[in-house]
Amino acid sequence: MQTKENIIASIQNGLTTLGIEFGSTRIKAVLIDESHEPIAVGAYDWENSLIDGIWTYSEAEIWQGLQGCYKNLVEEVQKKYGVTLKKLAGIGFSAMMHGYLAFDKDDNLLVPFRTWRNNITGQASHELIKLFNYNVPQRFSIAHLYQAILNNEEHVNKIKFFTTLAGFVHWKLSGQKVLGIGDASGMFPIDIAKKDYNEKMMADFDAHIADKHFDWKIKDILPKVLIAGENAGYLTEEGAKILDPSSTLEAGCPMCPPEGDAGTGMVATNTVMKKTGNVSAGTSVFAMIVLEHDLSKVYEQLDMVTTPSGDLVAMAHSNNCTTDLNSWISLFHECLASFGVEVDANHLFSTLYNKALEGDADCGGLLAYCYHSGEHITGFTEGRPLFVRKPDSKFNLANFIRVHLSTALGAMKTGLDILTKQENVKIEQILGHGGLFKTKGVGQTIMAAAIGAPVTVMETAGEGGAWGIALLADYMNNKEDMTLDEYLSQKVFKDAVSETIAPTKEDIDGFEAFMERYRNGLAIERSAVENLK
Repeated sequence: MQTKENIIASIQNGLTTLGIEFGSTRIKAVLIDESHEPIAVGAYDWENSLIDGIWTYSEAEIWQGLQGCYKNLVEEVQKKYGVTLKKLAGIGFSAMMHGYLAFDKDDNLLVPFRTWRNNITGQASHELIKLFNYNVPQRFSIAHLYQAILNNEEHVNKIKFFTTLAGFVHWKLSGQKVLGIGDASGMFPIDIAKKDYNEKMMADFDAHIADKHFDWKIKDILPKVLIAGENAGYLTEEGAKILDPSSTLEAGCPMCPPEGDAGTGMVATNTVMKKTGNVSAGTSVFAMIVLEHDLSKVYEQLDMVTTPSGDLVAMAHSNNCTTDLNSWISLFHECLASFGVEVDANHLFSTLYNKALEGDADCGGLLAYCYHSGEHITGFTEGRPLFVRKPDSKFNLANFIRVHLSTALGAMKTGLDILTKQENVKIEQILGHGGLFKTKGVGQTIMAAAIGAPVTVMETAGEGGAWGIALLADYMNNKEDMTLDEYLSQKVFKDAVSETIAPTKEDIDGFEAFMERYRNGLAIERSAVENLK
């Protein structure tokens, strides 16, 4: 940890590095010093909109959010250190993975941004899995593109480039149409040996759509793939003004490959090595396990992506996690306010979360589904949040909160069980990060019960992917001859403070009992989707 005087000097001399990540509900910026410590943070809250059946954010919201987040960071730097942020050693951008942003020859956005949250590409996903013999989830960018082709959407013939949200922001600030390999693996399948898009699959795709006579080939419209440590361009004069309309920030700092939130989460938890894994739990939840070798067959419940260095990763991704839980806690807050009791939101979350630890390991027979949107692992294109109980269920506050924490992990658990129980994948280390872990010990305990293995949370985990992409930008500048895992282990996490919680047999057995109820009750959720229109 540097002294305040040293931090001020670092800021003034342009030695700090900036990472910005676009999450589903918050855009976050983290500024780090040469010792990799976060010295200032900024944030901007935003929310997706359901427009014409599509979950989206407008282009104006993207730039407004970026500028608002950066401005908030600059204000904190000024408040804490009394200096103005004018130049940077490096910068990196990250965002929610997958989705679809398509542009024409004049760089105009052809259709509103289609986010990862949309489960509208079922036909495309199914056909591409058969074509490639490789899992192509509905969220993948190629699934969105192919579904648009199947739908005969007019814009497809005009496409000159398509990318992810991180790739879009990076392009506009650097002029470079590139993407980090981790994020790129959510656009189109990657050849792990070549660290690039799979050439055979690209040829198969082009042949498959040849009768459409488009004037593009798939390789021509995808961003270039880069791996961690490579230079991805420089902040242009125009880009600096987009980020900082006050024109205070200087252009010219190097930019690392833009990455997805899955990859930056792996960096932020030091889980880029084989047999390690992490769980990111917030609006969505996903477990990332770095594999030693390919799986024995294709599983539609598991996405095959990569680390920012290009190593193979199995991802069990659930679209829904804390959204419904947050709604319930907001209801408790409203109830208290009706009685004239004002409670700090953080205190309310902490109190109710801790209450869950007093509940029964199997949630007392209660059942809930947090499906605000569809859930591909369990086969839903739409969702309906539900809470269900039998007359003899143990309906109390502790079990009520515990069941909503448990169900937030239910779909992910379904996918993860394939790895551990069918493929016998050995996991030596699981690290958790994201909003679910903010209340000390609670999210860890429930997660450990779900996974059946110890879960570790680091003190730095709260900074999340924004810190992770800042580290990737620093790695680009200071990697020397180190691999990414060597850099993280030797330079960043050498003295990291962490806490590990191992599950008890009672908690593991209780979660398994809950999961049996969860699987049996999916028919209730399906009926709700079919009948609640």
